[in-house]
Amino acid sequence: MAQFDVHRNSGKQRESIPYVVVVQSAIFDGYDRRVVVPLVKESELSSEAHPRLNPKFRIRDETVALHPLQIVSVPKRQLGDPVDSLAAQSDRIVAALDELLSRAWG
Repeated sequence: MAQFDVHRNSGKQRESIPYVVVVQSAIFDGYDRRVVVPLVKESELSSEAHPRLNPKFRIRDETVALHPLQIVSVPKRQLGDPVDSLAAQSDRIVAALDELLSRAWG
């Protein structure tokens, strides 16, 4: 499993959050957990969604949006096999995480 791999969400909220994307650096592959960011259905975004914080992607014919405010660490065994990769669009994911963690506004 690699950084920016997309996995099906096997958790309770899989209807509204069908996928998660691994954002953890490969430097930490030795750990038994992975830091992931939910990819929520487009319809689940509030009217306050921000294009830079919540970039949209197409995964298996479904539009989903990154939701960094719900970032979480999960056991590696819970992720299963990847279904896609967003490595080619990693700059948008990193920009969203920068937006979340930046001190520019506060």
